[in-house]
Amino acid sequence: MSWGAAWRIARRDLSARFKGLRLLLVCLFLGVATLAAIGTLTGSIERELASRGRAILGGDIGVEVWQRDLTPAERGALEALGTVSSGTRLQAMASAGELNAPVQLKAIDAKWPLVGRLVLEDGRAVGAPPAGEAWLAEGAAARLGVAPGQTISIAGQTLKVGGIIEDEPDRLGEGFAFGPPVIVDADFPVRAGLTAPGSQFRTRARVAFNAAYDPDAVVESLKKRFPAAGFQYRTRDNAAPGTERFVGRMGEFLVLVGLAALVIAGIGIGLGVTSYLDGRRQSIATLKVLGATSADIARITLLQVAAAALAATLAGLVAGLLVTPLLARALGDLLPVNTGLTFDPLALLRAAAYGLLVALVFTAPPLARARAFPAMALMRARVSRLALPWRTALLPVALGLAAIAGLAIATAAQPLVTLWFLAGSAGGLALLAGLGQVLRRGLARLPRPKNPLLRAGLANLHRPGAPTASLVTALGFGLSAFVLLAAVQSSLDANIAARIPQKAPDFFVLDVPRDRAGEFRQAVEATVPGASLRMVPNLRGSILAYGPAGRMTRVADLKELPEGAWALRGERGLTYSDAVPEGNSVTAGAWWSKDYAGPPLVSVDEKLAEALGLKLGDHLAVSLLGVEREVTIATFRRIDWDAMGFNYVLVFSPNALADAPHNLAATIELPKGTRTGGLLRALVKAFPASSVIETGALLTEARGLLDRMSVAILAASSVAVLAGLAVLMGAIAAARATRTYDSVILRVMGASRAQILLMQLGEYGLLAGLLALVALPLGSAIGWVIIVKQFEFDWLPDWTEVAVVLGAGLALVLAFALAGSLPLLRARPARVLREL
Repeated sequence: MSWGAAWRIARRDLSARFKGLRLLLVCLFLGVATLAAIGTLTGSIERELASRGRAILGGDIGVEVWQRDLTPAERGALEALGTVSSGTRLQAMASAGELNAPVQLKAIDAKWPLVGRLVLEDGRAVGAPPAGEAWLAEGAAARLGVAPGQTISIAGQTLKVGGIIEDEPDRLGEGFAFGPPVIVDADFPVRAGLTAPGSQFRTRARVAFNAAYDPDAVVESLKKRFPAAGFQYRTRDNAAPGTERFVGRMGEFLVLVGLAALVIAGIGIGLGVTSYLDGRRQSIATLKVLGATSADIARITLLQVAAAALAATLAGLVAGLLVTPLLARALGDLLPVNTGLTFDPLALLRAAAYGLLVALVFTAPPLARARAFPAMALMRARVSRLALPWRTALLPVALGLAAIAGLAIATAAQPLVTLWFLAGSAGGLALLAGLGQVLRRGLARLPRPKNPLLRAGLANLHRPGAPTASLVTALGFGLSAFVLLAAVQSSLDANIAARIPQKAPDFFVLDVPRDRAGEFRQAVEATVPGASLRMVPNLRGSILAYGPAGRMTRVADLKELPEGAWALRGERGLTYSDAVPEGNSVTAGAWWSKDYAGPPLVSVDEKLAEALGLKLGDHLAVSLLGVEREVTIATFRRIDWDAMGFNYVLVFSPNALADAPHNLAATIELPKGTRTGGLLRALVKAFPASSVIETGALLTEARGLLDRMSVAILAASSVAVLAGLAVLMGAIAAARATRTYDSVILRVMGASRAQILLMQLGEYGLLAGLLALVALPLGSAIGWVIIVKQFEFDWLPDWTEVAVVLGAGLALVLAFALAGSLPLLRARPARVLREL
């Protein structure tokens, strides 16, 4: 039979609504749509970051250093490369009448912006504002209640609002700030006294090359030329590293979720095709009796399944495309993403390839079964289930699995993570399949119960041809998905709603002058008696080298940072103390005495020490205001990172840093129920050069960001739950033909409908109860990986909520079993027996 003749037969037999293959359609649609949406969205963001890298950074390379300006030699080295624009970034307090707001003060020179245009709401394209004026972000204007032409005050200096910012070209490259930006001329911070020695400000320079330089090579050259400068570098290819890390992490997680949905969906695909072929058993047998060969049967059924798979794949691709703009709009203010319809051929081809390969792997075994058996065996399949000729299906299954693994690893950002995921998926399938065999054999060895319903229910689970293995797989994945969803949701809720607000002070204050510390304390106590105040020295520096004395490892020589050594990336907060800081505990070594005057010492966070392999007595070299200082490690500390107070990875002995110019930072906790407005106004008036930051707004913003991440994670995880439910319904539907025959025989022998219904519920209830014990650790383990390893949150599941959701899953299983049993009760014995 030719392929054309096979297609004519297949088309006549194939319902326009794909009756019998709807489970395949649903499962494949879910998996492909998820992967198409994920690939299109992440691809769009990555392209935006790549194409706009120079605009996001504001040049070809960027250099940043804390608490000082560039030296003439440093500036000269940058100017030799091209046009240089430099300015200052710092936190400040802006006031307008009785209203106060923390802002990011952005002082720019006349050459800014090197790339792109600053556009105001009135349509003007501008550069640096004139002296005495400022450009305000919309958020700053709204908080201060001002409009163009009105005035604001920063550090006692009056500024006219020259315009409201509509589009700031390098906004994404500025990074995190405690408030909306206010742009001023380059000299304003000096006039306002905001860059006095010890103040917390950053000098940021951007370079637009005058020749075709390699940005990475230029950065390496600058590192070697200025090894102790404490510079933080960025290039146009790494313009927004925080955003890129977030996008990469979220994208990788979503791809793994999509693959998990496809793996689960694959089980449903196999069940759906099996059920479809069981329903066409007589048609296949008739074709074979009329002379059709096994190859003819294979062509016909393959074309039918391929048509359904292609339709589901195309529908999934369209759905993925259409849902991407909705996801983009949800993330538009967080990430650089095109909010319109984005067409990414590579992402769509990848999603389609995954879907069709999974369809191949899971449909090959039932197709091989239908192809290999003679007509009479197919006629008897209702009462004598066909064994799978596994050798026939081995080649397509092996090739499909190899192609899936190769495609996943080749396109993964972290191939090792993907490899472990694929291995874990295979292990999960093998575990559930093995568990199904163990349950069948174990139940067969149990004593036969006296209750006939219980005896029949147990027999249904271990008799020849029983679909126990497929039910175990479907129930195991479905219930695990319920546990996963509940564990992830409750952990995120605990991180967002419980831990952040409970441990945060009411105010953070930066740049409190050391010589006015007593005056600051008096101002707080006089305004809010009973307020809790903590002040610590606050400096900025970077780690340049670490290890045994004389054999230290230079950070600049590392090709990549060790895992967990985030403190080596750029400058960090430094402090000194003669006592163990609040919320810290010494885990090794001994703290220095109060009047210690020996060689400079440092205490290191134990997690950083473990990541770097540090030992007591090793040395650290740090850059402070461009000067390298070397200290000896005296202690390791455990830090309570959940407390939103002062947490420093490095705490020095006073004689190591006290001689450097610096100010103090403070936290203020008010008595419960105290209004914050009075203290805020008093501090801004008395200390105009200090930044007073209310944590309430910060916590709201942080909760909003985490809520969005939570929604994204839960939405993605819900796809796996939907796939699990579809597989579960498919498993019940796939066994319906056999169960119809069994129920009819039982009814002929005198069983009532209620007895048959109770038998079905007992069978599924026993399986679901046993598998709940497996789903709880399996779903929890996957949830732990997502929360702790993928997103680095704390593992805080609400086990009561998890148990309730798992119980709801069990109830849903029994409801599906009941719904699946109702058609059995409506079957007429005479008609069913005539069709055998």
